[in-house]
Amino acid sequence: MTVIRGWRPRADAEEVRYSAKLDSGAGERDRSAKHAFQQEEHHTVVTGELKSQIDKVWNAFWTGGIANPVEVIEQITYLLFIRRLDDLHTLAENKANRTGQPIENRVFPEGKDDTGRAPRDFNDLRWSVFANRSADEMFTIVGQHVFPFLQQLGETGSSYARNMKDARFTIPTPALLVKVVDLLTAIPMADRDTKGDVYEYMLSKLATAGTNGQFRTPRHIIKLMVDMSAPTPTDVIIDPAAGTAGFLVVAGEYLRDHHPEISPARP
Repeated sequence: MTVIRGWRPRADAEEVRYSAKLDSGAGERDRSAKHAFQQEEHHTVVTGELKSQIDKVWNAFWTGGIANPVEVIEQITYLLFIRRLDDLHTLAENKANRTGQPIENRVFPEGKDDTGRAPRDFNDLRWSVFANRSADEMFTIVGQHVFPFLQQLGETGSSYARNMKDARFTIPTPALLVKVVDLLTAIPMADRDTKGDVYEYMLSKLATAGTNGQFRTPRHIIKLMVDMSAPTPTDVIIDPAAGTAGFLVVAGEYLRDHHPEISPARP
């Protein structure tokens, strides 16, 4: 028997206790109590226009092909950090203009960055610059220059270096990148409280996604796991965490492709 399982977050002890209650017939009262507890625990002050803006960014990722909430938050965090670096550089520029002195502690060095396929001015790596470029050019700048730049910032062995060395740019298309950059640009991030509210709200969406079982295995991972399992027509295939039945659909496609004899003959 071939067993194909979808990935789900590992339940903690509290989750197991709740599941045991629900499975033993504790019913809707326990389910409602758990939901209310989680809503209270993840309460956030984000309301109105700011909440709507964050939801639009989240939905853009969802419809653009990134369904894993952890990956969505990761990419949003990187992009907001890139935007913050540009803000800091702009503050340093403004100070230099007022004082008539050279820029101190510049974020983006002078000269060209040669980490991509073609050298590019470091100035192009700034949010305020690449945000006004064409979709394809923006995609090239961010993927080939900005993220490698993030990885090499900071001193060797520092906390920043350890956490950013594996920074990955996973936005799949130029169109999605343009849409997300435009949406993030419209979110006011100068106020420190706003930054905290934004991340608190995103984390609450992550918690809600886990509660609702909205963690989806990427399709290429599903295909790899099915290929490795190599199901046959005589196997019993189960997916106890079916969700949207992605594993079952790909398993069916695998069987049709590798065992055409099981497909009904077409007239």
